[in-house]
Amino acid sequence: MASIWEYANPVKFIRTTDRLLPWISVAAVACLAVGLVWGFFFTPEDYRQGSTVKIIYLHVPAALMAINAWLMMLVASLVWIVRRHHVSALAARAAAPVGAVMTLIALATGAIWGQPMWGTWWAWDPRLTSFLILFLFYLGYMALWEAIENDDTAADLTAILCLVGSVFALLSRYAVLFWNQGLHQGASLSMDAEENVADVFWYPLLVCMAGFILLFVALVFLRTQTEIRARRMRALIAREGAY
Repeated sequence: MASIWEYANPVKFIRTTDRLLPWISVAAVACLAVGLVWGFFFTPEDYRQGSTVKIIYLHVPAALMAINAWLMMLVASLVWIVRRHHVSALAARAAAPVGAVMTLIALATGAIWGQPMWGTWWAWDPRLTSFLILFLFYLGYMALWEAIENDDTAADLTAILCLVGSVFALLSRYAVLFWNQGLHQGASLSMDAEENVADVFWYPLLVCMAGFILLFVALVFLRTQTEIRARRMRALIAREGAY
């Protein structure tokens, strides 16, 4: 555990992520290129959904990361509350715009899929509604960071907001289990072989999911580095102003 907390040191964090970023970025691009080309061009049409089924290669990984990005922010916020490590608070802040974009992609691709399948672009389905609320929490989280000048106060308040928003992150994941009457289909990824997608769609979907995960990690590392440097710059400017 002692070695884990070493990375709370901003200098150590930047040096380590500088070494990892090129490899993670290349792996992300490779997985996304292979997964999306494989999924969109080399898989058959579904016997019920036709070509619209291929939206899963964007929708499912984006929805997965939209939820898990918030959960990552929750863990980082709890670390900040308990240990007061600034890197964790800045990592949570860095992850928010990435998670918001993932949520927006999931909402947009869901609407594109829902129009031919349900006959409407939007329905107040439990999972869709909880996802929309999650997106609004992302926007509120980012706005709160920008509205407060003191970084430590902003980190405290956004951590509390993150705790509240985690309820909707969990609802987004399990809404179809809580409310069976919703329009949204069951989980595409399940341990139950009868509910899981066919292997011909499953394997490229796994590659796409790996690509989205690696992309998220790369973007969070890069944005956290930027946040650390921006915090240093603000501290230097404030110090010079004091003199």
